[in-house]
Amino acid sequence: MGDMSRLEAVKGMVAQDPSNSRVRYMLCMEYMSAADWPSAVAELKELIARDPAYIASYFQAGRACEQQGAEDAAREFYRAGIAAAKTAGDSHALSELQAALDILGG
Repeated sequence: MGDMSRLEAVKGMVAQDPSNSRVRYMLCMEYMSAADWPSAVAELKELIARDPAYIASYFQAGRACEQQGAEDAAREFYRAGIAAAKTAGDSHALSELQAALDILGG
């Protein structure tokens, strides 16, 4: 299956089950793989709005913002992710998010 058909397939899965965070995250990662940073950020924002406890989305949103040179937006995602990781007690995600923020001088 080519990249576009896989992307279209995942879009269809999201359309069928928009509240499924795992499927929406798959769509975000397809956009990231295609270097479609604006679409990735838009979907990650939607995922965070629907499921603020889906902590990996903050890290990926920050990465996508960095790819676009939007470092302030990346810092905001990392900070929000740090707060979510603390709430969830996810020390691994917390350390990754903190490291990403530190690299940006955050």
